[in-house]
Amino acid sequence: MDVLLHITTPDAAPVAAALGRALSAEGANWGCFLTNDGVTVLNDAGFVDAAKDAERIAVCEHSWDLHMAGQDCPAERGSQTVNSALMAEAGQVVSL
Repeated sequence: MDVLLHITTPDAAPVAAALGRALSAEGANWGCFLTNDGVTVLNDAGFVDAAKDAERIAVCEHSWDLHMAGQDCPAERGSQTVNSALMAEAGQVVSL
């Protein structure tokens, strides 16, 4: 994976969407790990649309249960171990 977007806040949604679209336009392989209340970016239509081109989207399962309880998760649920593995795979990490 060329770039991992590490999203920790819902305020990152517009920036993450724009960056994801730009990465896809350049042919980069990118993915996201969503944690803390950053998992709520999956409610943002612009981000969800941009994320369709992502190689992998994973959310912290604990954060999902805390901030999005009762909702179906449209992404891979994982632990902070998944976060660490994605960071190890990524050529660059952008923390938002």
